[in-house]
Amino acid sequence: MATKKAASNTKKSSTRKAPSVASTTTVRTIKSTPAVKRGDFGTRFNRSVRSFDLWRTLGAEFVGSFLLAAAIITGSNQPIFALFAVVGIVLMFGAVSGSHINPAVTLAAWATRRIGWLRALGYVAAQLLGAALAFVALSTFINGAPGVSEEAAMYGQSAPELYRAAEQTVFAGKEWFVFFAEALGAAIIGYAFAASRRVTVDRLTGAFTYGLGVFVALMVGVSAASYVSATAALNPAVAVALQAFNWNEAWTFAIYAAGPVLGAIVGFIVHDILTPKA
Repeated sequence: MATKKAASNTKKSSTRKAPSVASTTTVRTIKSTPAVKRGDFGTRFNRSVRSFDLWRTLGAEFVGSFLLAAAIITGSNQPIFALFAVVGIVLMFGAVSGSHINPAVTLAAWATRRIGWLRALGYVAAQLLGAALAFVALSTFINGAPGVSEEAAMYGQSAPELYRAAEQTVFAGKEWFVFFAEALGAAIIGYAFAASRRVTVDRLTGAFTYGLGVFVALMVGVSAASYVSATAALNPAVAVALQAFNWNEAWTFAIYAAGPVLGAIVGFIVHDILTPKA
């Protein structure tokens, strides 16, 4: 009997319902924070202009272009001098500004969306000013040199002069040849610069990649232009230092400004096509 009562008590306890627990729901109210508004164009422009980093890079481009133009003038536009000048400048200032030291390279980098328009504009201005200052500084030294005596002139000695680009009248009627020589050489420079940006092994390798590209470009461009008795600069800033521009001849701007810019853009594009993306 005790067993039956225990079994019946077990059945009653198993069928008894558990007390219901009241469930509570917590509702949290999250306040939405207003989206941060981007500053207008004027605010962002002022912030960029006041940035010390921008002025630091502009200073590097200014000094680098000064040194390059001075090296090319004193070296009479010989490719070997340009090679070591570019390598040295890239090693000195490459970590600061990238050492474009060429308005054609800068504008090509902007056209292919590698740099912004404000930095590109500042780079070009710094490069042109640096090259112009190199011409002024070297002209000051030349003007301070002693004159040549009549006796020395009889033996063929002449007063020192700065190396400069050939007058356009020398190659009149053959401007297109010089234009394509500038464009071809600048395309090689643009490709070399774009390739040097991908070198991550060490700075020396990147510097020689760019420097050797300039060397090859000058070998090709100078040789091609010399066939029509012209001068190839492959760099609008260097063209300023070489006195290549003539306000009375619009062709000089097409040759020494538009030609290198278009060529450098082509060089960047060809590099992007041939080089797989990392």
